[in-house]
Amino acid sequence: MQDPVSALDPFVRVRGAREHNLRGVDVDIPRDALTVFTGVSGSGKSSLAFGTVYAEAQRRYFESVAPYARRLIHQVGAPKVAEITGLPPAVSLEQRRAAPSARSSVGTVTTLSNSLRMLYSRAGAYPPGAPRLDSDAFSPNTAAGACPSCHGLGRIHETSEELLVPDPGLSIREGAVASWPGAWQGKNLRDVLDALGYDVDRPWRELDPKDREWILFTDDQPVVTVHPVREAGRIQRPYQGTYTGARRLVLRTFSESKSPALRAKAERFLTSAPCPVCGGSRLRPEALAVTFSGRTIAELAALPLTSLAGVLAPAAVPGGPETARVLAEDLLARIATVTELGLGYLSLDRTTPTLSSGELQRLRLATQLRSGLFGVVYVLDEPSAGLHPADTEALLVVLDRLKAAGNTVFVVEHHLDVVRHADWLVDVGPLAGEHGGRVLHSGPPELLAQVEESATRRFLFDPPPVPERPALAPDRWLRTGPVTRHNLRGVEASFPRGAFTAVTGVSGSGKSTLVGALTEREADGGRTVTVDQKPIGRTPRSNLATYTGLFDVVRRLFAETGEARARGYKVGRFSFNVPGGRCETCQGEGFVSVELLFLPSTYAPCPDCHGARYNPETLQVRLRGLTISEVLDLTVESAAGFFADVPAAARSLTTLLDVGLGYLRLGQPATELSGGEAQRIKLASELQRPRRAHTLYVLDEPTTGLHPADAEVLVRQLRSLVDGGHTVVVVEHDMDVAAGADWVIDLGPGGGENGGRIVAEGPPGRVARAAESRTAPYLARALGLTAEPGPGG
Repeated sequence: MQDPVSALDPFVRVRGAREHNLRGVDVDIPRDALTVFTGVSGSGKSSLAFGTVYAEAQRRYFESVAPYARRLIHQVGAPKVAEITGLPPAVSLEQRRAAPSARSSVGTVTTLSNSLRMLYSRAGAYPPGAPRLDSDAFSPNTAAGACPSCHGLGRIHETSEELLVPDPGLSIREGAVASWPGAWQGKNLRDVLDALGYDVDRPWRELDPKDREWILFTDDQPVVTVHPVREAGRIQRPYQGTYTGARRLVLRTFSESKSPALRAKAERFLTSAPCPVCGGSRLRPEALAVTFSGRTIAELAALPLTSLAGVLAPAAVPGGPETARVLAEDLLARIATVTELGLGYLSLDRTTPTLSSGELQRLRLATQLRSGLFGVVYVLDEPSAGLHPADTEALLVVLDRLKAAGNTVFVVEHHLDVVRHADWLVDVGPLAGEHGGRVLHSGPPELLAQVEESATRRFLFDPPPVPERPALAPDRWLRTGPVTRHNLRGVEASFPRGAFTAVTGVSGSGKSTLVGALTEREADGGRTVTVDQKPIGRTPRSNLATYTGLFDVVRRLFAETGEARARGYKVGRFSFNVPGGRCETCQGEGFVSVELLFLPSTYAPCPDCHGARYNPETLQVRLRGLTISEVLDLTVESAAGFFADVPAAARSLTTLLDVGLGYLRLGQPATELSGGEAQRIKLASELQRPRRAHTLYVLDEPTTGLHPADAEVLVRQLRSLVDGGHTVVVVEHDMDVAAGADWVIDLGPGGGENGGRIVAEGPPGRVARAAESRTAPYLARALGLTAEPGPGG
C-alpha cells in the first residue's frame, strides 16, 4: 500500500532497478505529467517503464485482490527493484496483436457494438407484429442472434475434388487423396477401400465418377468388408466400422482439432465463402429485419466510422424520439474519440486479427478515454506506431486529455514529435544491451541538449542532413494493373525497378492494399520477398535462434563436444522441443502459463528449470565453458564474438547485427518481441541467404519501434539491396525514410472513402510540393524545406 508521505510526494521515485539490462537505476518521474521514455532499441526504456514501474503496480494489485491472486504472486514474479514510492495504480496499453478470433472486432474492443445493439433494440423499426427482441438477439456471438447456418462466423468452409485430389494422375495407393493422413482409426484407408472393391492402383482420373464421389464426399457410413484388410504387413479379419469421406474428415479436423498444425493442414484443402443464408452478416434473419434510418445493423456495422457518424447524426438532433436521441448521442461521442486517433476509416465489423498492433492499441486508448478513470498511471508502448504525422498531432491532443483528467502518462516512444511534446523526458542508453541500461537524462526535454552521450540528442537538436542522391531516371518499371479493392478504385501505379520507393499516406489511405497488389502481380513473374510484422511465433518456444536456423548450428556444435560423445548425446538431446534433454515440467519452454481469475493469463518462469529449458544432465555439457542454456542467453552481439570462427553461425549473427538487433538474446521468446523486431529478424534471415537474380523486397513500416539512430542502420541495409540491383518498396510513415527514398508514391488525400487514390508521385522533392497531399508539409520539413520545430514546438 502507498504510505501517506509518498502520496504527498509529486514524484514516482524508482530506486535500484535491475530488470534486464538496467544497472541499478535510480530515477524520479513526476506524477500528473506526460513523460516520454526514449533511447535506442534495446537500451532499457521498456524495461524501466513496463518491466519495472508497471510490473510493480501489477504486483501490488495482485496483493490487494484476494488470497487466490496472492497465492500466484510467486509464480508471476516481482520486478528486480529495491523500492518504488509514490506509485499510483497503473493501466498498461502495450503493442500486441489481437488473438486470432473471428468473433473479436472493432465493435467489441471499443464496446461500440453494445451501444449499437441497444439502439436497434430500443429504437429500431420492427416488422409489423414482430416482438421487440432483447439486445442478447442483435449479436452474432450469442445463440439468440447468430445465423443458424454459419453459427455467427459469417463464412462457411467447403472443399472440392480439385482441392482434395490435386494430382488426378496418381492412384489412391500413390497418395492421390492428398488430404488423407497415413492412417485412420488404426486401419489404412487405402486397404479398406481395396477390400471394399475399389481399384486403389488405377489413376484417380480413370475411376468411375460415382466411385470418386463416394470416396470423397460420403458422410459417416457403416461398412463391412467382404475381404480381409491388410495392416502392417499382416492379414487382418474383415473390417467392420464406419467409413468417413475425405471431405467430412477435413471439415471435422478443421472445426474440432486442438492442434494448430492439424488445423492448418486441413485449411489447405478448404475454401472460404460468405454464408449463403446471412450473406456474411453473421446474424439471424429476424435481427436483419429490424432497421434504423432505413438500414440493418449489419449495414451500419460495415460502414467506416466517419460514415456511421453521418447516419447517426440526424437522430441526435433535439426534437426527435428521446430514446433514439440519447443512444445516438452516446454513440457519436464514442465514435468521435476513435476518429480523433486517426481510426475513422475502420468499421465496427472489422475483425481484430486484421488490425495492426498500433491500431489495436489506439482502440484500447479510445476506450480508456471514455472510462472516466483518474489518478492512475497510463503506460503506453509507442502509441504513434502506424500513424501518419498528421494523425500523430491528434494523438498528442488525446494524451493531453488523459493528463488533464488527472492522470499520469508514461509513454515509451521514438517519434520525435511526441518526444518534443513531453513535459518530462527520460533518455536511456547510451547504446543497447549491456552497453545501455543507464538513465542519461531525466528532466525537461530541452535540457537533453547538454547530454553529449545521448543518441536522441543528435536527432532532436541537430537532425542529420538528407543525403543527396542523383536524380532518378528509371528505364524499367514494375506496374500494377487497375486495382479495385477495399477503397482503391481502378488505381494504377508504377514503381521504378532497381530503386527505393516509399509508399506514404494517412492511415487507411490504401497503401498496404496497393503494395499487396504489386506483390501479387510480381510473384507471377519474379522473385518477391515480403517482410511483414507478423510474429515469428506465438509461444515462448519460438525464438530468434530457431527462426533464423542458427539453433541448428549451435546444437550440432554441442553434440560434437567430447562430453556429449562420451554420454552418447546426439543433436536432438540439445533441442528443447523434443523429450530427452529438455525440462519436462515446462516441456522446454522455460515458462509455464499461469491462469489468473478474471485476468488474462500470463507466463512465469518454470519452477523446476527456472527458465533454463533443459534438465540438469543436459546442462552438464559445456561448449567453450557455456551450457546450451547460457548460449541461448547470449545477446546477438556477444554471440557474434563467441562464434566468430564458426562461419555458419557468424553469417546469421552478422546480418542480425546489421539490422540493429545486436541487443536481443538468442533465446528471447517470440512473445517478448515487438512487430518491428520480428520484421527485422525476418529481414536478417533473408539477407543471410545468397543473393539471386533481381528480387522485389516489400516491407511494411520497417522502422516501427526503431529509434532514429537504428532506423539509419536499417535504411543503409535496404540501400545496399538497391545498390545490388534489387528493388525495395516500403510502406512508411517515417518522413526521414521517405525523404531519403528515390521515389515516393503518396495516397490519399484522406483515409477510407476519402482516400484510395494516388495524389502525388515522383522524387521526394516533387511530392513535398504537392498541394493536395497531406504528407507534403511533413515531407518538406524532413527535406529541410521548412524549419524544424524545437522541443515543445
